[in-house]
Amino acid sequence: MYMKKSLYLAWLLLSLVACGHPDKGEGEMAGNYETMTVKRADITLEQTYPASIEGRQSIRIIPRVEGYLSEIRIKEGQRVRKGQVLFVIDQATFKAEERAAKANVEVARAGVEGAQLNYDSRKGLWEKAIVSEYDLRSAQTQLDLARAQLAQAQAQWESARSNLSYTVLTSPSDGVVGSLPYRKGDLVGPSTQDGLTTVADNAQMYVYFSLTEKDVMTRMEEFGSMEKMIASFPSVSLQTQGGTTYPLEGRLGSISGVVDRNTGALSARAVFPNPDGRLLSGSTGRLTIPYRLGQAIVIPQAATYEIQDKVFVYYGLRSVRRAGFQIQQPRLSAEARRRGRITSCLGKSPE
Repeated sequence: MYMKKSLYLAWLLLSLVACGHPDKGEGEMAGNYETMTVKRADITLEQTYPASIEGRQSIRIIPRVEGYLSEIRIKEGQRVRKGQVLFVIDQATFKAEERAAKANVEVARAGVEGAQLNYDSRKGLWEKAIVSEYDLRSAQTQLDLARAQLAQAQAQWESARSNLSYTVLTSPSDGVVGSLPYRKGDLVGPSTQDGLTTVADNAQMYVYFSLTEKDVMTRMEEFGSMEKMIASFPSVSLQTQGGTTYPLEGRLGSISGVVDRNTGALSARAVFPNPDGRLLSGSTGRLTIPYRLGQAIVIPQAATYEIQDKVFVYYGLRSVRRAGFQIQQPRLSAEARRRGRITSCLGKSPE
């Protein structure tokens, strides 16, 4: 009998402790406690999203002609300007081809001049009825052929000059040089799909993240359209992997408009200025988006406590009901509810 009574008391004590309030007598429950009256206020909260950071454009430098790499004029991580020379491919063969093509143009031009003299001579004789019309037309055909050969030679010369110019690889934009996997003397060409290097234009950085379908639809209902929502979107901030907040704010640039069937999210892109190059292409971080709640019921976080995924608060039942809260009673045994005054779970404010 004594053992049963002891077990019962232990069970009762554990039930009350688990609810966050010991079983005290009714007299002991009455006492002076610090209280406050909750009020509604306009507040700004924040949501964070994992994000990946990329330069505005990342351009692979791929040769357009095949040859041996003769010069490397940059270093990894170097900042370059648009038009700056990056690599030079051996030019000996291409210079020889350009000179030969130029000589062919001169030959073809001389052929046109000879055909023109022959035609003029035939035309004068034909006008005097010394030669037949067939001779005149033959001379015209020879002139047309010489002109076509000249055009062909000029096109080949232009191609040779282009190939020669392709041996000098320049930066297509301002940016930062990536890795340099190839060395002087390596054979490179159009088949070098990974490129000789990458130039990342990081004057502006694109920060990619995902918004849930619910977030997007809620904001679209508020602003009326995707374009208006993007234009009215608040400034966003970025926390880098080092734990520091990037000092410059960004703006939402675009939202894909297509929901991913696998994740139920939409891809979005924010744009951040990067004048000092502090943001690196390929890095990651966390994007923070502020959002405003109008006339929300504000309770200090110090007055709450958490159990798993639920937040609880001590309350006076009547005053809370007058404030408009939805109250959800905790899941306690009937005996525990009968023996003491237990805290209740605080739900969200009704819409």
